Amino acid sequence: MNRIYFVALVMIGMTGCKKFLDTKPTDFLTPSQYFTTEEQLSNGLTGVYDVLGSNELYSNAFTSRLGTEADQGFYARSTFNGPQVYTHTSSDNLVTGTWQKLYEGISRANLVLASIDKPAMSDSARMQIKGEALFLRAFYYFMLVSNWGDVPLVLEPVTSAAGNEVARTPAKEVYEQIVSDMKASEGLVKTITEMGFGGRITKSAVRGMLARVYLYWAGKPLSDASKYADVKEWALKVMESGEHALAEDYSQIFINYAQDKYDIKESIWEVEFWGNRIGNAYTETGWIGYTVGIATTDTEIGFSYGFINVTANLYRKYEEGDVRRDWAIAPFRYSGKNKVLHTAAQLYNRNAGKWRREYETTLPKAPSTTPQNFPILRYADVLLMYAEAENALNGPTPEALGAINEVRKRAKAEEYTSFASKEAFLEELQDERSRELCFESLRKPDLIRWGIFLPTMKAIGNEIQSEGGSYAYATIAFLNASEKHLLFPIPAREMMLNRKLVQNPGW
Repeated sequence: MNRIYFVALVMIGMTGCKKFLDTKPTDFLTPSQYFTTEEQLSNGLTGVYDVLGSNELYSNAFTSRLGTEADQGFYARSTFNGPQVYTHTSSDNLVTGTWQKLYEGISRANLVLASIDKPAMSDSARMQIKGEALFLRAFYYFMLVSNWGDVPLVLEPVTSAAGNEVARTPAKEVYEQIVSDMKASEGLVKTITEMGFGGRITKSAVRGMLARVYLYWAGKPLSDASKYADVKEWALKVMESGEHALAEDYSQIFINYAQDKYDIKESIWEVEFWGNRIGNAYTETGWIGYTVGIATTDTEIGFSYGFINVTANLYRKYEEGDVRRDWAIAPFRYSGKNKVLHTAAQLYNRNAGKWRREYETTLPKAPSTTPQNFPILRYADVLLMYAEAENALNGPTPEALGAINEVRKRAKAEEYTSFASKEAFLEELQDERSRELCFESLRKPDLIRWGIFLPTMKAIGNEIQSEGGSYAYATIAFLNASEKHLLFPIPAREMMLNRKLVQNPGW
């Protein structure tokens, strides 16, 4: 647990439905001044949100450095070490930094929640802030428990340097707290229609994330199959709200993220980035498209390292005519400003293609950061979660088929008519989630909760070893994966500071 005793939160105002953080910092808070006015409380909530866009979370680590793409892609550099290739230790900076940043977000949320009744303000404004802070605290704990297992559960602000050694709370109890906070939040926050954009927590975001939380709880390692009923219930609340539908054009979803356009029917919750770090304007840029993008040194297109290449296995999951394939997987490389199509044999040469800098409209383009937003929850995911839960409960019913076919219809892929068994439907659902949601930081936890992470990684490693050619170095990321990698290690620094912590198996 990050030992932060005094938190300096940047005071950032907000106006209407503009970018939540899109103003210039003006001052700082000291501990004695915490949240005595409505403005300060709102600024405190801004600080809780700000963690989402940090380098340790969705700007970089969870999108290109922690191996969340699993069997879908590989780090296209032969000399890389760390979580991407399963050579990390408990002292790894990425693992340590992500753990600390998540607890920083929790610490900030605890401060807001402990001060929620201090300012004089309307009840509606107070409850909205409370609902968002409760949800964000729960979400950060969800990220911790799904990546580290049992973790210290701290629900009050740290007020002293003494007495802060906290033992790991069993994962089941952490999930119970997550659900409790999220359910409380659902009754307090606005609908997405009232909010008008996807950068803040709304009822749809809470409901959809509750479905995801229960889905992970139903899967390994806790394996509580009774939670599939809860997955179905909360996914249905989103589906029956009348506020959501799939975008007609799959590629437009990601073009919108590059251009600061909101489609609240499809994109339910997204991490916001903006600006180009040029001049004196306050900006909050990220690395989406810069690290995970189509490699080019052309600054007018938008410089990108193209760190993540796709596996041939992912490419082959798509049937001919599926419009998602040549968007999710770049069918070309850049040569100067020209696009040169890959040959049919160049399956391992292809970059992950969802995040394309050519579509950015903020000019001039920054050479090393981008304004592209990143989705945490899309409506397509809600449909697929519903289909998975319905199948687990009742088999491949017309309702389960209808949900998965809604996603496939948009992709112009052949719609399913029947399946022989639950197992056959689940196997196809697993592939469909990969086709639809690849490179959105969901694949590794999916494989883990299905209990197929290790055999899947080994199979891909063997496949690359036999056909990868010059990309054979990528086998290390797949063949290195072992039982201990189902969880991250508790950071060594935290083990030294908190003697009540016990290390995860194998580390």
